[in-house]
Amino acid sequence: MGAYRDRPWLATYPANAPADVVAEFTDAVSMWRASVARAGNRPLSHYFGCTHTLTDIDTGSDALAAALSDRGVGRGDRVALFLQNVPQFLLALLATWKLGAIVVPINPMLKERELAYLLDDSGATALVCLQELWNAVAAKVIESSGVAVAVTTSPLDGLREVPSVLRGVQDQETPGAEDLATLLNSYAGQRPDPVLLSAPDIAALTYTSGTTGDPKGAMNTHGNVTFNAQVYRDWVGLTDQDVCLAGAPLFHITGLIGHAAVAMLVPMPLVLAYRFDPATMNDLTERHGATFTVMAITAFAAMMDHPSVRTRDLTSLAKVFSCGAPIAPATVERFEREVGPYIHNHYGLTETTAPSHAVPYGRRAPVDPATGALSIGVPVYNGAARIIDERGADVPVGEIGEIVVRGPEVVPGYWRRPEATAAALPDGEMRTGDVGFMDGHGWFYLTDRKKDVINASGYKVWPREVEDVLVGHPAVREAVVVGVPDAYRGETVKAFVSLRSGSAATPDELVGFCRERLAAYKCPRLIEIVDDLPKTATGKLLRRAMREA
Repeated sequence: MGAYRDRPWLATYPANAPADVVAEFTDAVSMWRASVARAGNRPLSHYFGCTHTLTDIDTGSDALAAALSDRGVGRGDRVALFLQNVPQFLLALLATWKLGAIVVPINPMLKERELAYLLDDSGATALVCLQELWNAVAAKVIESSGVAVAVTTSPLDGLREVPSVLRGVQDQETPGAEDLATLLNSYAGQRPDPVLLSAPDIAALTYTSGTTGDPKGAMNTHGNVTFNAQVYRDWVGLTDQDVCLAGAPLFHITGLIGHAAVAMLVPMPLVLAYRFDPATMNDLTERHGATFTVMAITAFAAMMDHPSVRTRDLTSLAKVFSCGAPIAPATVERFEREVGPYIHNHYGLTETTAPSHAVPYGRRAPVDPATGALSIGVPVYNGAARIIDERGADVPVGEIGEIVVRGPEVVPGYWRRPEATAAALPDGEMRTGDVGFMDGHGWFYLTDRKKDVINASGYKVWPREVEDVLVGHPAVREAVVVGVPDAYRGETVKAFVSLRSGSAATPDELVGFCRERLAAYKCPRLIEIVDDLPKTATGKLLRRAMREA
């Protein structure tokens, strides 16, 4: 536990930054009510020309909470949100919390089997859903679930003009579900009975991606949510003059905390765009003067690669953070050179109510000279981290091991999974499953996932290092490296590469590029150039999908 005792990363904090902070709020509802009391007339969301103030969202969520309460939803019940980045997400989120109920945010890309699993595992009794998703997916599984209350909404509600990302979308009838707009009119002016919440109460069940088995519901508490909202605000230096470009999906922990929760705390407006689209992001950044965002590095690469970046003014976007996937230093340098802002790295998990580590705003992350890895930052306020070996013992500075985290951002466990909780959170310390190291100044570096290491003729190859080299080639947009079976070596290194628009490169050229920069055993022996690489809804590259393919 030496790393906890010494906390060498504190020297990296800005001179006026405290090592530990006092949590201002114990629950998200009291946090929200404080913001409404002091800034109710300020905008909370901009959605394609439709603006909602804090008071608009507050009264609307009161009405929805009253409607859900009349239909039997109460404290501790689970309310699933099957929505894109629309203002209705904020309404449903707050309505759920005002009842003392638990939000279950669900990826709108999921299909029937996947949705049925999450509804069953969470025990959700209510669902708020887009009309299109109800008719295409949810209505087909609802009868076999425990959901008794279903409410649908249109992404077109309140819009005077239909933006390009919503062309083709039409209002739909949704048999078997109630209409949100109708409920809001019927219950206008009503409020639910007040519920007393505390820090240990569960605010959300955010489901893991299920890369190592069925998805598990991380129990993000109200204390987790309010603390990390405060971390975002203070670490980045956000004020009510900032505007957040909500490019991460709100169902994901990054969007839930780094967009919705921190916007409620500051408060500041969220620029919502239904879903991520690079041209739309570039346009809305200029239109609303967005100053802050946090997204996956692939989202920044897509914005940079889109032709609209040359005709839009993105200079307002100064407070820029990336998370969710490792970042190649070359991508950060390219974005700064071609767009302007420096991308601050940060790191976290669903289970740490992200982030647990971040580069302090205004500082530049160091690059490890041995591996070429860009630092993920240092532990955030009140947090601690260490690197352990297979036996759970601390490893010396500079040695690779598993990153483990402790702090007020870490969840107490998984929903109804005591064995999984015990394995991942011994004594409340999160075993991340990510491999990395800490340098002598307290900066942390992410190497890879433990399960992704490639064993080529007995040599360990970390895919991340090879990917970072590949994206340093001027023609390469993205790269995924995997191990594939090899009769002689056991495994060999294969890379899948997508190219930047208007650029060209051959596999042989890329192999030669790697050979100049990597030991021979690390170089990909196979390179396949593809049009695009599969990603999660949050923009994380799906290495697993390429390995299976």
